[in-house]
Amino acid sequence: MNKIDILIVDDHPIVIEGLKMMMKEHPLFHIIKSCTAGSEVQHFIKSNKADIILLDISLPDISGIELCRQIKAISPATTVIMFSNRSERSVIMQCIENGASGYLLKNISIEELTDCIKGAISGNIVFCNETREIISKPSENKWTIPRLTKREKQILQLVSAGKTSINIAEELFLSPLTVDTHRKNLLQKFKAKNSTELISLALQYQLIEQ
Repeated sequence: MNKIDILIVDDHPIVIEGLKMMMKEHPLFHIIKSCTAGSEVQHFIKSNKADIILLDISLPDISGIELCRQIKAISPATTVIMFSNRSERSVIMQCIENGASGYLLKNISIEELTDCIKGAISGNIVFCNETREIISKPSENKWTIPRLTKREKQILQLVSAGKTSINIAEELFLSPLTVDTHRKNLLQKFKAKNSTELISLALQYQLIEQ
């Protein structure tokens, strides 16, 4: 794997320095820049490339959640991973809905951070162990877990890995139209509005592997 260019965004310089210390000896990581405000990030990504942005939610000039949405609009190929102390389930899911490819808490180890960055670069939605436990707890509105066919389970797992309908069709030797039909059926069975909500619900009920 080539070096991964990483931009760190946090309003606390001590957090930035801590991340730099954790990552500096790792052969895969290359810290290209650190920012303490959203305006710096917006200016930087308009003319520079970052593979990964580690983004805090609390910034002095903009919410990290909104900044994530703006980053994805400016540079869709950039992978954004939220890096925060906030542990509310609603906040985590809002970040994913706004384009984040993962959510990590700041007490994460370098080993887990490395695994999550690798996973996100590969196209997966990643969570640290603690975050996964938070989002996997059933919501208060309990309902019957949908019954899935073997094919639906396969497609659900591939959707959670960030695969497109064309990718899934090629992997399972199906037509893209058939895959799209299965995806629509999955949304209906889970009563999900979109793929992000579908993956969240599937994680809650342990129907897919993370």
